Amino acid sequence: MVEIRELTADDWRAWRALRLSALAEAPHAFGARLADWQGEGDTEARWRGRLTDLPFNVLAAVGGRDAGMASGTTPDDDGVVDLHSMYVAPSARGHGVGEALVEAVAQWAESQSAHSVRLQVFEDNAAAIALYRRCGFLEESTVHYRRLALKMVRGLRHPSRSA
Repeated sequence: MVEIRELTADDWRAWRALRLSALAEAPHAFGARLADWQGEGDTEARWRGRLTDLPFNVLAAVGGRDAGMASGTTPDDDGVVDLHSMYVAPSARGHGVGEALVEAVAQWAESQSAHSVRLQVFEDNAAAIALYRRCGFLEESTVHYRRLALKMVRGLRHPSRSA
């Protein structure tokens, strides 16, 4: 069973541990580099700041162990939330963790009256692209960000305002 936990800045140690693992295990999947977050860049203030800069951050756990992470931005002027820092540990892949993280961000985005969730994924990350398609994302465009990436978007149900 996948358990999703929303984080605060006080959870920076858990976020840090999984993020460093993600950058080490899957450097091809991220725009950030492991070296950017180590050494002088590895400070409590920076990790806390990362969890405050993006308003929605979650960890997924399987069997009591942190196994995935994702973040959502504040909706922009067009009502779009960007999904960031999505990662699922190798031991948890194929167990619904990715889907649970996407749904957590989508539900939060709906609660913020967003109209859609957008993400960027490198074109050579076939497993992530397949996950996002299963979760209802469609390709919107391509961009060059260090290498070719797809922008994908998923529309959201509009929350009822008549309640």
